Amino acid sequence: MPVLNLVIKNAYHDSVFLMALAGKARSLPGVEDVSCVMGTPENRTILDDAGLLEAQGRGAGPNDLVVAVRAGTDDNAAAALDHVREALASQTGRSTHRQDYAPRTLDAAVSVAGGANLALISVPGRYAPRETRKALERGLNVFLFSDNVSIQDEVQLKSIAASRNLLLMGPDCGTAIIDGIAIGFANVVRRGSVGIVAAAGTGLQEVACLLDASRCGVSQAIGTGGRDLKQEVGGITTLQGIARLAEDPDTRVLCVVSKPPDPAVADRVVAALQACGKPAVACFVGAPPREPNGAVAFVSDLTAAARAAAALACGEDPASASGVDAELVALAESVVARLPGRRQHVRGLYSGGTLCYEALHILSRHLGEVWSNTPLPRGKRLKDARTSFRNTVVDLGDDEFTVGRPHPMIDHRLRNERLVREARNEDVGVILLDVVLGHGAHPNPAGAMAASVREAVAAGPAVVASITGTRADPQGYDLQKRTLQDLGVTVLPSNTKAALFAALVANRGRLEPGE
Repeated sequence: MPVLNLVIKNAYHDSVFLMALAGKARSLPGVEDVSCVMGTPENRTILDDAGLLEAQGRGAGPNDLVVAVRAGTDDNAAAALDHVREALASQTGRSTHRQDYAPRTLDAAVSVAGGANLALISVPGRYAPRETRKALERGLNVFLFSDNVSIQDEVQLKSIAASRNLLLMGPDCGTAIIDGIAIGFANVVRRGSVGIVAAAGTGLQEVACLLDASRCGVSQAIGTGGRDLKQEVGGITTLQGIARLAEDPDTRVLCVVSKPPDPAVADRVVAALQACGKPAVACFVGAPPREPNGAVAFVSDLTAAARAAAALACGEDPASASGVDAELVALAESVVARLPGRRQHVRGLYSGGTLCYEALHILSRHLGEVWSNTPLPRGKRLKDARTSFRNTVVDLGDDEFTVGRPHPMIDHRLRNERLVREARNEDVGVILLDVVLGHGAHPNPAGAMAASVREAVAAGPAVVASITGTRADPQGYDLQKRTLQDLGVTVLPSNTKAALFAALVANRGRLEPGE
């Protein structure tokens, strides 16, 4: 298949925009693969390894944009490049009028914005510390989307931010909602009285959306980046977030969400919640349960976190189990009745890292060994993340799948191919999916998955999905749910319920050990 490269000199574009652009170009007729990346040595190596680099691309520099296309014919490849050119021209085209002026430096942007107090930084990881430091020195809070920033740089930058009473959300921070404004991959949720601090991107999204569904709503949602609660970082941004929400008059309840933190850091976070003067929920996904401590309720799954926070916001008892109910058991039994006995294994194909981790925790509790590319502590790691074994849950948003290609929240092709392949395995009884809506995500994920889902359902296994989204999201929660249901997918109201349902089906309608 022909491979064509396009190099645009000195043309930086936001990585989220580039991921979406590559995904759209990849959907054109005859196009097999598209990548839009900056021409850093690392990115050129990735393109080369993927068979997407040719002579023109090899000469690109780190400040140049490289568009690489592989297609069935030269005409297909050329059409894809033309599509990318037009989209880039539309995105960068501007008149000479002041209101259309696009600043090219941080100082110019601050001058034009007038009163801005937050900078969103999305540049290659090697440049992110420098740009972040500039923003902090100018008195700006920072939402740092960039990944591949060293943990040493993270600690240094967060220490600088804290010394200036500024928030550094990130690095690798995917989502936040500040004063009702969605940043990054974020959902349109109603304003309310629960403030969230999360070292978990899709964990934040899931809790926020469940709060929206409960008609409770969110005051602020502060992302911290996934490493904030590690021992080396010490929870710097999390502790700042708790302090800010304690002072926020619109926040009545605090909710902290993360994977299990370093134990000493967890103790500091809990102490801060106890001292904040407001009721709080601590959700350390998959961590051993704790007894309530002062005004802090402890839960270990995302559904329980949203329920407890909503209850506290209404002045009610936060005790809330998200376990199995009779309706879920009956639904699983109806599915089991039509499955051949050999179809018993679970395959989870996830785009959200925290949702994947929650499913791993739930399935491991009830099925024993569950294999993954991002296993639980002392869990079973797949030798090859592209090949499942027995019960398997895969995070398709992990770096090994996303380097050089769009995230699976934007481009569903990798998961679609895996979905059909897993469904054809006659040992597979249930396939577990997450569907994430909101700004930045695919404009119609259910539609993008439709053909593969239809083929998977026809192959025999049960397909179950949860939708992380709201009715106000641009994709439309109800439309996505209806589309999936019409394809034969069992759609459940949360990832917690979907994982429990998968465990029930795998155990032929019961759970071991019981819950």
